[in-house]
Amino acid sequence: MPMIDWIRDYLDGLGIESRLAAGADETKANLYATIAGGGGEGAEGGVALSGHTDVVPVAGQAWTSDPFVLTEKGDRLYGRGTADMKGFIAIALAMAPAMKAANLRTPVHFAFSFDEEVGCKGVPHLIERLGRDLPKPSLVLVGEPTSMRVVDGHKGIAAMRTTVTGLEAHSSRPHEAVSAVVCAMKIVGKIEEIVDGLRAAGRTDGGFTPAWTTFNIGVIEGGSAVNIVPNRCRFDWEFRPIPGVTAEDVLDPLNDYVRAELLPKMQAVAPGAGVETEIMALSPPLQAGAGSPAVALARKLTGANHTEKVAYGTEGGLFELADIPAVICGPGDIAQAHKPDEFIEIAQLAAGARYVERLVEWAANDGNIAALG
Repeated sequence: MPMIDWIRDYLDGLGIESRLAAGADETKANLYATIAGGGGEGAEGGVALSGHTDVVPVAGQAWTSDPFVLTEKGDRLYGRGTADMKGFIAIALAMAPAMKAANLRTPVHFAFSFDEEVGCKGVPHLIERLGRDLPKPSLVLVGEPTSMRVVDGHKGIAAMRTTVTGLEAHSSRPHEAVSAVVCAMKIVGKIEEIVDGLRAAGRTDGGFTPAWTTFNIGVIEGGSAVNIVPNRCRFDWEFRPIPGVTAEDVLDPLNDYVRAELLPKMQAVAPGAGVETEIMALSPPLQAGAGSPAVALARKLTGANHTEKVAYGTEGGLFELADIPAVICGPGDIAQAHKPDEFIEIAQLAAGARYVERLVEWAANDGNIAALG
């Protein structure tokens, strides 16, 4: 919120009103601001510049400089969020005076969201208000790091937490127990089997690297001593579906396995045994169509003659789900994100600035979104 407050004060000083779309507990908020001239579409329509205000933690990482103090070394700027993707937000804010002065024919909106890093949890609170009490853009340019390449597709993300409850016993008497850890291992094996089955069935997309839906077990915890059969195990996991693969394609067969095969065996020994899988975050893939005006505008602004797909996710899929075309294009290299000594090259910031400068020129002198599709 201090960052959001700073941005609000900055924009207010330029005569640009911004509004907040808070989360459920109002301790975090999205920010939405509109810059429009007097001779165009007014506040509705136009182009939204979207970025997330949160960053991943630095705990346990070996940084050689303070991650929260911007540090210039040679041709790079170091700090948490420099690549992912605060450089884009900084560019947008730095260009706000020029946007304000340009008397834009079509408006430019700032859409800065919270909690993207934990599954795009913030931006739905913003999207639900677009077209209701906030002006709805015609398209969205998401500033995630692509090294200024135009990305028209990305994988989705489904983040899950599975908790297994078994029955403890002395490790010499496992026949009287239900090991929550062993059962969790069986569930993990089933997840792998399901995901491998999707790949074997030809549900792949050669535009991605890798070309198939992937999964990962990020955190697992259970048990207290080597000589106690554990009664509880919890693991956090995710899968990243390619377009055309839904969350149900993984969760339905997994739940069928647990219900029909695993639970009966567990509950035959311990009637109170159970398995609970909670959806922590769910964000859809992005698959912009060939006629997407968002893709056409990004290519116009960058001069790119082709598009790419990426394996990571963004809020772009959620905008697309709300019938707002989206494209991903921003400064920085995703390979630097989430790592110690994260950095962005100054040349990338310069390229990102030219991208937004060209957007301002287009919005002031042309701004015809209908001609892009």
